[in-house]
Amino acid sequence: MPLTSDPPAGSALAGTPAPQRTGPPKADDPAALKVVPVRHPWRWAAIAVTAVLLAQFVHGLVTNPAWEWGVFAQFFATGTVLKAVWVTFRLTAYGTALGFALGMVLALMRLSASPFLRWVAFGYIWAFRSVPLIVQLLFWFNLSYLYKRLDFGIPFGPGVFHLDTMGLVGAMGAAVLGLALHQAAYAAEIVRAGVLAVDGGQVEAAAALGIPRLRRLRWIVLPQAMRSILPNAGNEVISLFKGTSIVSVMAIGELFYQVQVVYGRNRRVVPLLMVATAWYILLTTVLSVLQHYVERHYAKGAAR
Repeated sequence: MPLTSDPPAGSALAGTPAPQRTGPPKADDPAALKVVPVRHPWRWAAIAVTAVLLAQFVHGLVTNPAWEWGVFAQFFATGTVLKAVWVTFRLTAYGTALGFALGMVLALMRLSASPFLRWVAFGYIWAFRSVPLIVQLLFWFNLSYLYKRLDFGIPFGPGVFHLDTMGLVGAMGAAVLGLALHQAAYAAEIVRAGVLAVDGGQVEAAAALGIPRLRRLRWIVLPQAMRSILPNAGNEVISLFKGTSIVSVMAIGELFYQVQVVYGRNRRVVPLLMVATAWYILLTTVLSVLQHYVERHYAKGAAR
C-alpha cells in the first residue's frame, strides 16, 4: 500500500474536513511571523544620485549655448555630410566582406593538419595584429614608392605581364586594402574560436556515419560555431566602422575627414564634431539591431 494516497472513497476519512486551529497562534508558529519586504535604502540613494546627475547632464546639453545646436541642425543632413557617411559605409562594407573572407581562409589554415599552413597563418595574424593600423595604411598608400610595378609570370624568373602600381592602388584602394588585411587577422581568430567551441565528438560521430568533410562543416560545425562567432564579429564590425576615421590621414572624404574640412572653414568645431558623433551613434545603433536579429536567427535551435 502506498504511503501517500488519497483516502478511499466511502471510508470514514473521506469528506472529513481538516482540523481548524483554534485560539491565538503560538510564538513559534510560522504563520504568526510578520512578513516585511527587504528595504534597500542605499539602492534608492544610488538611483536618486544617478538620476540627478543624468538630469543635470541633459539640462547642460540642451541649455548650454556653446553646443550651438542651430549649427548642428544646419549641417547634420547636408549633401557633403551625407556623401561622407556613404564613403564611411562603403569602407566598412568592403573591409568587413574582404576581411572576413580572408579571415575564414586563415582560420582554416590555422586548423589545418599541415604544420606549414598553421605557421603561415600564425605569422600573418601575428604580423598584422602587431603593426598599428595607421602604419599599415601609410605603407599601402606608398606602395608605388616601394614597388613601381607588379610582375606576374615565372617565380624568380621573367614576368609575363605587369601592373603599374601608381594607377593600381589609389587612396581609396589603399584604405580598403589596409582595413581588409588588418580585419582579416582578427576575423581569423574569431572564426577559429567559434569552430573550436563546437564539441569535437559531434564531428567524430558524423565522420563515423560517413558524412563527407564539407557537409560536416556546412551542416554540423558552422551552424553551431556561428553562435560563438556572431557576438565577437558584430563587435569587430562596429569597431571597424568607427575605425574608418583613421583613413582621414590619407585625405579620403569619409565622415570624420569631411567634418574636419568643414569646421576648418567656419571654425564651428564643437557642433561639427557633434554631427559626426550623432551619425556614428545612429549607424552603430542600426548595426547593433542587425546583430541582435542575426544572433536570434542562429539561436533558434538553442533558445528555450
